[in-house]
Formats: sequence, C-alpha cells, structure tokens
Amino acid sequence: MKGSLAHVLAANLITATSAIHLIQRDTPSVVSLQTQRKAVANPVRRDAIRRRQTVSQPLDNEGTLYYANVSLGTPPQNLRLHIDTGSSDLWANAPTSEICSYRGDPCSESGTYDANASSTYEYKSGGFNISYVDGSGASGDYATDTLVLGNETLRDLQFGLGYISTSPEGILGIGYTANEAQVNRVGRRPYPNVPQAMADAGLIQSNAYSLWLDDLDASVGSILFGGVDTDKYHGQLQTLPIQSEFGEYREFAITLSSVSLSIQGANTSLTPSLPTAVLLDSGSSLTYLPNELTAAIYNALQIRYSAREGIAYTSCSLADEDITLDFTFTSPTISVPISELIIDGSSVSDDSEDRESDDSSGSPFDLCVFGIAPSEGSSAVLGDTFLRSAYVVYDLVNNEISLAQTNFDSTTTRISEIGTGDESVPDASAVTNVIQAQMTQPGGARIGDITGAAGPSSTREGGAFSTHVSYGSLALAVGATLAYLYA
Repeated sequence: MKGSLAHVLAANLITATSAIHLIQRDTPSVVSLQTQRKAVANPVRRDAIRRRQTVSQPLDNEGTLYYANVSLGTPPQNLRLHIDTGSSDLWANAPTSEICSYRGDPCSESGTYDANASSTYEYKSGGFNISYVDGSGASGDYATDTLVLGNETLRDLQFGLGYISTSPEGILGIGYTANEAQVNRVGRRPYPNVPQAMADAGLIQSNAYSLWLDDLDASVGSILFGGVDTDKYHGQLQTLPIQSEFGEYREFAITLSSVSLSIQGANTSLTPSLPTAVLLDSGSSLTYLPNELTAAIYNALQIRYSAREGIAYTSCSLADEDITLDFTFTSPTISVPISELIIDGSSVSDDSEDRESDDSSGSPFDLCVFGIAPSEGSSAVLGDTFLRSAYVVYDLVNNEISLAQTNFDSTTTRISEIGTGDESVPDASAVTNVIQAQMTQPGGARIGDITGAAGPSSTREGGAFSTHVSYGSLALAVGATLAYLYA
C-alpha cells in the first residue's frame, strides 16, 4: 500500500461536474458471501522484517484484513481471498507451491487451486509475476476458469496461478485494469478483471462498487458491486474526482486537504505536509501519512514511537477518550473516532525498548498499537484504520470517489443500483472547486521477478503498480461480506 511517491507540487482548483447515477429498485438482486475472522500470532515482527527493504522505519502492524470466500473451477475449489482495492489481479496458490508445502499446511485455511482438478481450466499464457511492497508476491501462469461468487458465475475469468509464492493466501484485486501485473510488467493489453468482467457480463450496470467495513469490533462488512447501500452511511455521498497519473487512471488517489484533531469538542488544525495526495487502499491495515503530519498527531496525543520495532504505542485507555481525527477532502469531512485507531497490542513482542513498568514488579503498561504510521517519503495511504469510518464508492467508469460518514453497526439495508452515465442524484452530490495535490510519479508496488519462495526482486522501476501490503494481522483478520448487484 505504500509503494508510491507522492509529493505536492501545487494545489489546483478544479470543478467536479458529475457523480454516480443510482437507481432504486423495490427488490434488487444481491448475492452475499459470509466471511470469518482469523487470528495470527505475533505478526508485527514478521511484517516489520518484510518491509525493511522498502521503508527505513516501517510501521506495518496489521490490525485487520478483509477477505471474501469464492470458488474457482469445475467442480468448485473454495478459496478465501483478500479484498484489495490497491491491486487489480485475482490470483491463487497452486497446491504444489513451496509455501503451501511447508509443515503445518499454511495454505489450508485459504485454499489452493489445482488446474488438473478442473474440467473448465484453460491455460492462457505464462508470465504471471506480481510482487507487493512488503516483499510478498507470486509468479506462474495466467489461466481462465469459472469463478463463483455466492450463487452467481463468471465464466472464462482470467486470473493468476501462483506456482511460486511467498504468501499462503491469494488476492482478489479489484482496482483499475491498467494496474494489472501483465500490463505493467510486459506491456500487454489489460484483461477484464473481476469488477470489469461483472460489468461486461451484464451482472452490474457499471464498473463501480461500494465498501463498508463497519467498526473495529465487527466481524463482517460488505462490498457491493454495482450498488450503494444508503442505510450504511449518514448524510449524503459527496463525489470527488480520482487523480490521474501522467494522463492515466491507475490508482484510487484523491487529495487530503486538511486534518484536525477534536478533543472533547475543541478543534486543533494540523497543517504539516497538506494538502497531499492519498490512496484509498483496503489492502492496507494502517493509515500512512507524511512524516511531519504524523509527528504532529503523535505529539498532540502523546503517542510513543519505538524506532527499533517501527511501532507507535499508546495506552489502550486512550480508546475511551472523546477524541476524533477529522479528515477533510475539500468539502466532505470523515471523522475517525480514536477508538478506531487503537489496535490491541497483545501479540506485539513484549521486549520493546520503549515499554515501561507501572510498578516495581515490572508489569508492563497496557499498551496498544496506534493505527497511523509515517509514510517515510512514500505516498500517503488511507488504509483500514481510516476506511472503517468512511463509506466509499469506487466508480472506475467516471473516475470518481464518493465518500460519506459510515453508519457503524447498521442492521438494515436499502440498496440502489449504480447506473450508467454521469448524472448526479440525491444520493451523491459533486464537490465543487476541488483541491488537488499533484503526484510526481506513479505509485504502487513493484511488478518484478519472483524467482523463488524466499521473495521477489524488482526488475522494473517505472509504471503504477499494486499498493497491497502484507497478509499478516495484528489481532484479527476481520472478514467482509461480498455482495454485488445485477443490472
């Protein structure tokens, strides 16, 4: 999630003129996939090691990851795939990959895909090779087969098959097709990935989807392909243009114009490094902000940073305080409660140099991990510690992002379909005079050669690549309910 280098060259004023078109139906057709939580022991140290090659002082303490249950092949082979708006390829491990052959069968929970066991498998081409900024990745072949999401089917869907992999779990990348591995690595033409294939098949009217992660304690959320659930947010959706990179749309980048801290109703503006371009990436568990802005937040909240571990600590009791961090994007403001930024640190190694004792017996303070980290010169990323507080609509056709304050713990549903065209509707209004911070170079992870299970190496410097980071989890890998809408 943190592979792009974005700097502010200038703040330009532009006007957004369109928004998503919603269609209300009395009985919309929706398919929902139930998901589950997963606990991972002491991932902080593992993730920090993975990120050292990319960030000098990493803070990659994953609090949650979101995944969906799907199946590939005939008969169906069940897979649990991480949902990643920061990449664009669906890929799965082959059962013979080295990592899946390790002691303890690490791929058993997420599943593997055996090409020889599917009667509808078709070899597409070689050259599947993707790596992410945390050092994980996969290489192998491209293939086509039948993908089942709930009770619905996509036939002849192209995907990557990892014969060599450094992750026990595959990815469901749902970004722009221009960000696919084969486009960036060898200059091939893009292929219809999952959301584009749904639109092409007429299952949804437009290549657009909405994301609702709910709060930190929730075990399920939802991603709704082709639709918006108006019961899952407060107020009205406000629509912003996605920023292009050298004339192309590859990543979900918008401009964060201001940040303020509200403590018991008293607001303090935090101005360093703003405005700045930010990526909205469900593949990142933490939020990564420019170093100076992160330092201002740490100072205001007395957050302690361990340089050795690359982790920001705070007292777990901070989650009970009346504090919000407010993110403004020209006009819409998303308020993130402090409780959504405090992650249980029980799985963090207990030998941190910065831990203290609360009494002479040496018992440690009740410390938690803080969910904002310094970007260390890479692009700013709004990961799950931000996204849980926002309802986000990703419109890949009109190149727009619509935002509203999330409705935590919503138990009702009212779904509207996203139609075609660029007309505004009462559910989504266009933001005018939008501030944009220009990006100096494309972002994302490297698409390079994976020559062995020990990890990838980069063979290409240019291009905009995936921004997914890591598969670990600090406390829980919270599932998401995957749903989509028909036309």
